[in-house]
Amino acid sequence: MLQVKIFQVNPLGENCIVLWEDAQEGKDVKSCAVVDPGFFRDDEEEQVLSFLRDKGLAPDAILLTHGHFDHTWGVASLVRRFGCPVYLSAADDPVLRFGSSLLDRLQLHKSVELFEYQDVADGQVIPAGGVSWQVITTPGHTPGCVCYYCEAAGVLLSGDTLFAGSIGRTDLDGGDYDALIKSVMDKVMGLPGETDVIPGHGHPTSIGREAATNPFLIPFNEPDTDWWNQDGIELDGI
Repeated sequence: MLQVKIFQVNPLGENCIVLWEDAQEGKDVKSCAVVDPGFFRDDEEEQVLSFLRDKGLAPDAILLTHGHFDHTWGVASLVRRFGCPVYLSAADDPVLRFGSSLLDRLQLHKSVELFEYQDVADGQVIPAGGVSWQVITTPGHTPGCVCYYCEAAGVLLSGDTLFAGSIGRTDLDGGDYDALIKSVMDKVMGLPGETDVIPGHGHPTSIGREAATNPFLIPFNEPDTDWWNQDGIELDGI
């Protein structure tokens, strides 16, 4: 069974997520995936490391949903410690490298240490934490936003594409509202309704819950029936 631990870190309340399959028999150290390690302070990093030590876990991959600093602050430190590969869409390389002006505006005077990463592509399957994750490209919040989907576990890591009751902001450099809505509707909302969604901020949710209640998506839930699509409705006697 897939196990999940969420750490809310940094001043923007980002979700750093650790995931691992607990049925890794006969191993002293189990592999795990770390998603968006955005820890900002030393004590936040130590909290994550302490958890890994206590559980006997070591990351075999770092999965990044996009390149914003609040999701990448801790990447270089983890790579130095564990030597694991990092996965990120190359479309977000400018986002990763040129976030200093936004950091200054937010008065967060801690730059992101750059790191090497492997580019990802739509449909690519990445083994991490004892399970397989399918890359779903979802541009909109940033040009290179992706989600990671584990069909076997019924889990979607949605980053800042889809939140509980909301979607990612698109007013930052590279954001595109129309592209984001298209990504969500075409790539994400077609997943099974029982799929658990773990976003980059806030509480977990599910595809079914967001389809029924997310105010950004409800206007797009048009019924697929003939009467809805016809030019008009004729009423007898009128």
